[in-house]
Amino acid sequence: MHRRLIAALSIAMPIAADAQEARELCPSRPGLGTPACIVDSGRVLAETGLASFEREDDGEVRTDTLIAADALVRLGLDGDSEVQLGWTAFGRVRERDRITGDMATQSGLGDISLAYKRSLASPDGSGWSIAVQPFATLPVGGGAIGAGDWGAGLLVPVTGELGGGVSFELTPRIDAAVDADRSGRHLAFGSVIGVELAVSDAVSLTLEASALRDDDPDGPRTEMLGAAALAWQPGDDVQIDAGGAVGLNRHSPDFQLYLGVARRF
Repeated sequence: MHRRLIAALSIAMPIAADAQEARELCPSRPGLGTPACIVDSGRVLAETGLASFEREDDGEVRTDTLIAADALVRLGLDGDSEVQLGWTAFGRVRERDRITGDMATQSGLGDISLAYKRSLASPDGSGWSIAVQPFATLPVGGGAIGAGDWGAGLLVPVTGELGGGVSFELTPRIDAAVDADRSGRHLAFGSVIGVELAVSDAVSLTLEASALRDDDPDGPRTEMLGAAALAWQPGDDVQIDAGGAVGLNRHSPDFQLYLGVARRF
């Protein structure tokens, strides 16, 4: 009897493990929004922005920002929640005065981000899915790309399947964002809205628009972006992506370009 029970359990355990692994890959990359799906229980999803480039030109000063090895590690806890740890390994900011030609360059490490995401519906991302994601940033980075003080905020990602290989996404957010003078915090809020189109079984195209109101004491501004990204999943646990965004008003960067990869373990 005991031998039969042990044999039955030995067969059932791999079946259960396979059932858990059947959840579709749900990276935060690419794009401006955040998915509502949760990483499988006990699994790790490592996402890396291999490189990104941003240019902002205000007429007098042109600012170029290069980011490399922008990492995010997500650990699934119980199927309905996950924890996240993010860190930017390197950033370089170059400012060029377009009148005098003078240039100034800074480089260094970025800040650390911590987050917890809890699903409220459909943690596997099927159908209509919603989650809440509080987060905080710790000021460990330098003057180049570090904020200089701690920040915090809340995301409420929502995704839904519209049929025909089309999905809807919405990511409203509210932040206690760090002031431009690197000390203290202020209110920032906004949202990302977009659609994801299944080009094939392995390739998807995401089209998004975002608006973020930033009430910095140094001067309030509203940043608006339009974005597009392609993602290719050559396997169940791997994704490669590339994308970009363009500014839609004078308070936004001129353009952004990026390349990244995600791998589930």
